[in-house]
Amino acid sequence: MRRCVVVIPTYDEVENLPELVPRVLGQNAGIEILIVDDASPDGTGELAEQLAQHEPRLHVLHRPRKEGLGPAYRAGLAEALRLGADLIVQMDADLSHPPETLPVMLREIEHCDVVLGSRYKTGITVVNWPIERILLSYFGNAYVRLVTRMPISDTTGGFRCIRRTMLERMDFERIRANGYAFQIEMNHRFVRHRARIEEIPFFFHDRTRGVSKLTKRIGLEALWVAWRLRIAHLLGRG
Repeated sequence: MRRCVVVIPTYDEVENLPELVPRVLGQNAGIEILIVDDASPDGTGELAEQLAQHEPRLHVLHRPRKEGLGPAYRAGLAEALRLGADLIVQMDADLSHPPETLPVMLREIEHCDVVLGSRYKTGITVVNWPIERILLSYFGNAYVRLVTRMPISDTTGGFRCIRRTMLERMDFERIRANGYAFQIEMNHRFVRHRARIEEIPFFFHDRTRGVSKLTKRIGLEALWVAWRLRIAHLLGRG
């Protein structure tokens, strides 16, 4: 059985962890979890350690301070490779990415390099977002596709399964983006490294507990990163 490690960055997610961990681990006996906690002041890291004492498939990586999504994922992906993962899943801690989609991802990864969970593959499959946020996300994705020319319906999504071999050859440690732009740059590298990509639709449910980490600065970074990637590609640097 291939080893699958689900990398989940956390910052103040103590309310979601007790539900998230058993739901993820319950999907497949070969699944493990790596919690990457950025010194959450609400005790998320401490709770993760307590849960790990009773669950050998749960690992915890503590980081000294909050630095953003990009640095947390870079550290988590590197640790997943060190743990010997054959497949690596990226997933949010707020339960917006349904663990019940994991078996579908693990089935689809058998014939491709990357499986992307998409909110826009078959229309708009987003639940409980206000209309203005849906429109911002939908047209923001259209903007990123237009600028970068990526043939991906959900360029900013962070729910994906990656083969180890793909992750090792795409040099993810050099990704510069920090916030949600990290997801754009990851997808851009998949395309540039000619990854076999499969997109699958899923229903994205807005968080019901905890606080969103999305800020205006993170959104502006995503707009700028799209042009940086396009220019780098035109110059033969990406």
